[in-house]
Amino acid sequence: MPATAARARTDAVFEAAGVAVFALTGAIVAGRKGMDPFGFILLATVTGAGGGTLRDVLLGNSAFWVNDPTDVAICVVVALLAWTTAYFRPGLLEGWAGRKVLIWADAAGLSLFAVIGTFKGLAAGAPVLSAVALGAMTASFGGILRDILAGDRPMVLWSRDFYVTAATAGATVTALLIGLGLPVAIVMLGGLITGFGLRAGSLLWGWAFPKLPGQL
Repeated sequence: MPATAARARTDAVFEAAGVAVFALTGAIVAGRKGMDPFGFILLATVTGAGGGTLRDVLLGNSAFWVNDPTDVAICVVVALLAWTTAYFRPGLLEGWAGRKVLIWADAAGLSLFAVIGTFKGLAAGAPVLSAVALGAMTASFGGILRDILAGDRPMVLWSRDFYVTAATAGATVTALLIGLGLPVAIVMLGGLITGFGLRAGSLLWGWAFPKLPGQL
């Protein structure tokens, strides 16, 4: 029982970290669009909670934030801090720095949610392939909702960048390491390094699949 409780706390911490990071990306996009504080809160909450909500619904559970609003509160706090920053430092979120923070925060949230989504899928009894798919969807869905609501092209569709590929790789490594019976810390570290590493390589060095024949 103590081990189960410790594992639940670890999952909650990772979930909260992923929510906070993804909420920040939603708030940055809201700042770029010049939204009011409630627009910041909406985009931050949809981005932070969207992927986990889809995962829980597919598993037949209530969304993780319904019975415990802590993660929603995190989204609200992040959104209001971002709005305050945008108000007192006009242009900061729209500029080069805001763009960089958006991309790298999104990469961090992607890898965090890929890992936690896979963990929760396996814990709920989902087959390995289904758990990997849940991890990838948990990692991707919030960002897709953010970009659609903001009227942008979803980041997942940008060129041939590794995005869903990075999330799926992180989820796959997580599932494999769990199958090998390795400690939770090693499993999470392996999944995070894989997902974030692939996304970072795509952003920094253009890692991508080859172009389809005939494409420029």
